[in-house]
Amino acid sequence: MTQTSARFERIRPRPAYELVAEAIEKKILAGRLKPGDPIGTESELVRQFGVNRSTVREGIRLLEQSGLVAREASRRLSVAAPHYHRLATRMTRALILQQVTFRELWATSRALEQAAVEQAMDNATDEDLAALASNVEKTRKAKGDPAAVAELDAEFHKLITRAAHNRVLLLAKEPSSMLVRPTTAFIITKNPGGIPRLIEAHAHILDAIVRRDRDKGRLWVDRHLRDWKAGFERAGMDLDSPVGPLEVAALGIKLPAHDER
Repeated sequence: MTQTSARFERIRPRPAYELVAEAIEKKILAGRLKPGDPIGTESELVRQFGVNRSTVREGIRLLEQSGLVAREASRRLSVAAPHYHRLATRMTRALILQQVTFRELWATSRALEQAAVEQAMDNATDEDLAALASNVEKTRKAKGDPAAVAELDAEFHKLITRAAHNRVLLLAKEPSSMLVRPTTAFIITKNPGGIPRLIEAHAHILDAIVRRDRDKGRLWVDRHLRDWKAGFERAGMDLDSPVGPLEVAALGIKLPAHDER
């Protein structure tokens, strides 16, 4: 008689600190605890959960890392609203570790940029349009400085996303944007002759937003991103090479460890 092969994995009990963090997180996500509401001190949580202080401290550390809990000067703990940049940085690191390629980044950017431009047409305020116009003018004046143009390009696309006034889109777009930025800087540094085309595309995209011309917007976003892809290839890069380690290392750019805002 043969031994039956194992069909089940061994049950592993979860650490108590994870259960502490989960219990607090559930109340926050359910809306029973709102940003700014006090959670208590470590001593109070020790009494409530019936665990030791080190367990509570580890559970709180998990919540602080995720941005859900903040520690006040008085040592009291309160609920915090994670800033989108903190969340995006964690996702960007995950994308780098997954070794996402330029081809994947480009395909995703095509979808997200088109969505941002079309929603900006519907929702942009006069202040949003003025900020975009100012950015285009600054880029024209900086056309001889590839590093400055790269920074202004990143700002232009961020301004469009803000003009969409859609927080879900902002959160969805930011992690990949943090990879687009150094990649674009790399491309512009290698191909400064492409700067006039970049400026032309930005001007036409802005005009499409102002006029709410969806056909023109789609046309110029597509041209702009195709130029980006062509620039990557002209720089001698393989479309299927990982973008994160290459560009971040080549340009000496460090992703921020966290955002304190």
